[in-house]
Amino acid sequence: MDHHHRSCRHACWGWVLAWLALMAACSAENAASLPDGARFHTVECPQPNIAGFPELDFPAGVQCGTLDVPEDHAKPDGRRIQIFVMRARAVSATPRPDPIVYLSGGPGGAGSFEIASMIRHGINADRDVIFVDQRGTHRATPRLGCPGWEHFLYDALSVPFTADSTTAEDAAAIKACHDPLAATGVDLAAYNSTQNAADIAALRVALGIQSWNVYGVSYGSNLALTLLRNHPQGIRSVVLDSVSPPSNNIAETWWQAPASSFKAIFAACAAQPSCAAHYPNLPETFTATVNHLEQTPVIWRVTQASGPPVTVNIDGFAFVYTLITQSEHGDASNIPKLIAEMAQGNAQGVASAYLAARGPEAFIGLAGVGLAMGVFCAENADRTTEAAALATAKAALPGFPDRVLRIQPKQGRLFTDCPIWNVGVAPPSVSAPVVSDVPVLILEGAFDAATAPAWVDLVTPYLKNAQTVIFPFTGHSVLGKSTCAPSIMADFLDHPAQPVDASCAAQITLTFSAPTPP
Repeated sequence: MDHHHRSCRHACWGWVLAWLALMAACSAENAASLPDGARFHTVECPQPNIAGFPELDFPAGVQCGTLDVPEDHAKPDGRRIQIFVMRARAVSATPRPDPIVYLSGGPGGAGSFEIASMIRHGINADRDVIFVDQRGTHRATPRLGCPGWEHFLYDALSVPFTADSTTAEDAAAIKACHDPLAATGVDLAAYNSTQNAADIAALRVALGIQSWNVYGVSYGSNLALTLLRNHPQGIRSVVLDSVSPPSNNIAETWWQAPASSFKAIFAACAAQPSCAAHYPNLPETFTATVNHLEQTPVIWRVTQASGPPVTVNIDGFAFVYTLITQSEHGDASNIPKLIAEMAQGNAQGVASAYLAARGPEAFIGLAGVGLAMGVFCAENADRTTEAAALATAKAALPGFPDRVLRIQPKQGRLFTDCPIWNVGVAPPSVSAPVVSDVPVLILEGAFDAATAPAWVDLVTPYLKNAQTVIFPFTGHSVLGKSTCAPSIMADFLDHPAQPVDASCAAQITLTFSAPTPP
C-alpha cells in the first residue's frame, strides 16, 4: 500500500504540473472572456482540513483553488466572493476525458466535508472529480456560519424541543446570527440556487472544461437541476442522488418524506416474519408513542464515552427526528426495536441515538447556514404559508400532534426564522420544471426520510432521457452507502444513453434487529 502511494506520487507529478499550468493559463486569461469576470487561482490545500479529524484531511494529490465570482451575477462589477474548489485526479492510468463535478447537499454542506470519504469510496476511479465548497459554505469566502444558533441546537436536546420557550430561543439565536452578518455588507439575498448555479457554470469555463458530468446529492440535486435548466452548456450527463426537485416546495411538503420512509419500513418489517412477530401493530404503536411523548416527555440521562453525562429530553418531535436520522444514516434495522422500547418506557436506545445525531461539537460553525436560509426561505418558506405546510403534513401523518408537524423535520422552524432572515421571495422561475434531453440517472433509496421517493415523479416527465434506480432498504444519499451505487453510476457515465445494469440493487437485503433479551 505504501509503495503504491509512493509510485502514484511520482506518476502524478507530471499531471500536477500540467494541471497547475492549465490553472495559471486560466487565471491569466482576459477576465472579459470568462463569465462575469470569474477568475480561478490555485492555492495550497489547507491541512488539517478540520482540526482533530484526520480522516477528513485532503488526500495526497488533491489540488485546491478558489474561484472569484460576483456575489450577485446580475451585478458583475459589484462585491466579489470566492468559492473553494478541489480536484481529485482519476486513479486510472487512462482516465475518461470528461470529469465529474460533485455538488454537495444541505444546503450549507461542503465538498471539503466529503472529498476524503468519497475518494475512499472510489468515486474518482476513472474520472477526475471536482468538489466545490459552494458560496457561503465551509472554505468559501465569506463563510456564512451561525455558530451561536448551532450551539443552541446542540444544547436543545436537553429541553422540550416543541415548547414555545424553545421557539423563542431559536428566533433569538437566528437574529443574533443574521444581524452581524448583514452589518458586514453581505447581500444575504444573493445566497440562493440561481446564484449558486451561476457559480458552477462559471467554474466549468474557468477550468477550461469542454464537457463534464454533474452529480448532485439531496440539495445538490436541486442545484444540479437548476444548473441544467439555467446553464445547460457543457453538461454531458447528470446523476441525481436523493432528488429534491426545484419544483417541489420542500418547506410545505417536507413531512411527506418521513411519512413515506416510515410506511416503507413498517411494510418491510411486516413482510419479515421475525420482525412482524416481535413488533406487531408497529404503525399504531409508533403514532401512539409520538402522541404520548408530546404530552409527557421522557427525561433520560446518557453516559458518554468521554465527557460528563448528558440529560436528554425526548418529546414527540425528538423521538421522530431520532428515527429519521437513523434511517438517513443507514441504520433502519434498529427502528422497530427503538419504537418498541420507547413504547415500553425504555428510552436508552432513543436517547443515545438522539445524542449521537447532533454530531461533534467541533463542527459547530462550519456549515453554510446563510446559504441554507437563503434557499429554504426565499425559494420555499416565503413562497407558501405555515397553514399550507401544516395541512400537507397532517395529510401525510394524520395521527401526529400539530406541535410536532409545525416544525420542519430537517431544518426546524422555518416559518419563525425566515421573517427574521428577511431575504425576500424568489421569482416563480426558480420552481419552473427542468426540461432536458440530457441523459439523467436518478438514484433513490426506498427508506429515504429526507427526500421522498415520490418526488422523483415531479422531475421525470420533463427529463426525456432519464432512468431511475430504486435501492431497497436504503436511506438518504445512496452513493455513499454501498458498492452497488458507484458501479451503477460508473456504468451510466461510460454509456449514458444506454440502460444501466441495476441488478446489484435488487440484491440488497436488511434484517431488522430483534428485541434485547431480558
